[in-house]
Amino acid sequence: MKTSVSIIVPCYNEEGNLRATIAAIKEALASTGAFSDHEILIFNDRSVDSTGAIAEELRRKDGKIRVIHNLRNMGFGYNYSEGVRLARKEYVIMVPGDNEIPAEAIRKVLSLAGKADVVVPYTANTHVRPLARRAISYLFVAVMNTLFGTRLRYYNGTCLIRTALLKKVPLKTSGFAYMAAILVRLLCSGASFIEVGVDIRQRDAGRTKAFALKNVFSVFGAIAGLFWDVRIKGRSMYSSPRRRVELNAGNG
Repeated sequence: MKTSVSIIVPCYNEEGNLRATIAAIKEALASTGAFSDHEILIFNDRSVDSTGAIAEELRRKDGKIRVIHNLRNMGFGYNYSEGVRLARKEYVIMVPGDNEIPAEAIRKVLSLAGKADVVVPYTANTHVRPLARRAISYLFVAVMNTLFGTRLRYYNGTCLIRTALLKKVPLKTSGFAYMAAILVRLLCSGASFIEVGVDIRQRDAGRTKAFALKNVFSVFGAIAGLFWDVRIKGRSMYSSPRRRVELNAGNG
């Protein structure tokens, strides 16, 4: 039985990448054939280039696209949580508007709908990213696994999650640690999950905003707050066994 998916696309100054991102999403949806319906929510996060105009152009051409123009720059976490609030379909996934995630990677994640409550992708071809970014990512994963016992390979990917579960999760951070916090809360509450390796590519235009100083500080604050909620204050609520589903040759 086919299902449906809401796809959140946050954009901040992505005029050189947005069209290709939407094209990759549509290609992935068509090739997987797993969904009977979908919607695409483009968030123009107060871009100062032509991202907003391009988003409106795409909306006029496709009735499945909705565009939300933020009055000020709000960050990934806000765009995701607002997208979850607006989502009307059974699953939610976020695909950043930077065109770093190719259609085949999106397809691999979407094709696992129904295999688990949460599909968690990790970057298989890490060599395409700068060494410094790889080192920081490795450190972040090690810290999260040590603190929360979740044993994931990656925390910041384009996860596919059941909407009903997401709408129950406290979304407390608007920074770059938003997905890590969601995954910890869901997995420690007993949600089933499956991991899948995907290949990404280098950005076609622009540069990542992930390592701006304000984002680094927000990540530390988010982790500290998450540790308090999950390991101390709400320990009894977040003590369920981890329900990992193994990926096999018949999946993806």
